[in-house]
Amino acid sequence: MAPNRWASNLRPKKLPFRRRLTRASVALIYRTTESGKTELLFIQRARREGDPWSGDMAFPGGRLQPEDATTRAAAERETLEETGVDLNRYGAFQARLSDLLTRHHSRWRPMVITPYVYEWRGPKNVSLNHEVQRVVWIPLAYLANKENQSRLPWRTLLGTLNMPCCRYEGHCIWGLSYSMLQELLRLELQHSLAASAD
Repeated sequence: MAPNRWASNLRPKKLPFRRRLTRASVALIYRTTESGKTELLFIQRARREGDPWSGDMAFPGGRLQPEDATTRAAAERETLEETGVDLNRYGAFQARLSDLLTRHHSRWRPMVITPYVYEWRGPKNVSLNHEVQRVVWIPLAYLANKENQSRLPWRTLLGTLNMPCCRYEGHCIWGLSYSMLQELLRLELQHSLAASAD
């Protein structure tokens, strides 16, 4: 991905009531390898008893804190705390994606999550805190391939739902992270189609 290559196609949805709810944000971070391939960074959450998303694949991020000037600043701070990846120093901000409505991990209260996209131009080393088990870079082409899409049975009070997901080397990307990924992939596809038409 080149810087802001799909900015002209970007129409993120901003929830009108977002400022009245608890806010959180995440960072979708991509890099270009020496062979020219694009990879996207995921974290695997550390396994913790009582955490419904324990061990899940996700993007780094977390809740807006009083010291955060914006949700984007929160995404950058949380990424640094969780992974040691310094987006202020080595990240090139690309875009904001659409707000998503979810709930707090520990209670049934609504929360708005805003994703931000960055290009990573820094070193490969990471420094994980207690919240993260590992970092995984996954090729964007793999994530976009329909053959790699699957279904994840998810039990609810109303029965079992078959949630869309993408599996990679024993990891499963689903839920909100999968939704954010799909928006990013749609933008990349729109750009590719426009470029091929020129």
